[in-house]
Amino acid sequence: MRISSILSFVGFTLLFAGTYCPLLRPFHIVSWNVYQLNQPYGLVLLLVAIIGIAASFLNQPKIIRATAWISLILVVMLFIASLLKIHFAFSFIPFHKFENFLARQIKFKWGWYVLFSGAVLALAGALANKPDIY
Repeated sequence: MRISSILSFVGFTLLFAGTYCPLLRPFHIVSWNVYQLNQPYGLVLLLVAIIGIAASFLNQPKIIRATAWISLILVVMLFIASLLKIHFAFSFIPFHKFENFLARQIKFKWGWYVLFSGAVLALAGALANKPDIY
């Protein structure tokens, strides 16, 4: 395995592990991971990570590059969806100060760092894997 494939493998492994890390902590009671936020979306992210791990073992640079871009896009979309969900979750409450107070009680956790670092490492390994030109 080349260094770029190892870097992609580490990135996809971090992405795989990041799906089980805590992402949100509502009201300081329980921590939610990707599967508790949106289970089908988490399964798609897990499937992309598994395909990326398999492609890095089989040394398939085109598949690695595609899954790395897809994983980064999926993680960014999940982050944006989480921001919007937090912002609009309590919009039915007519008192804006109480609505803002409840929205501030939902905290982001360290799992986002693992997800983003995994996607960025996978993409860095995929882009570092340049084909030889003769």
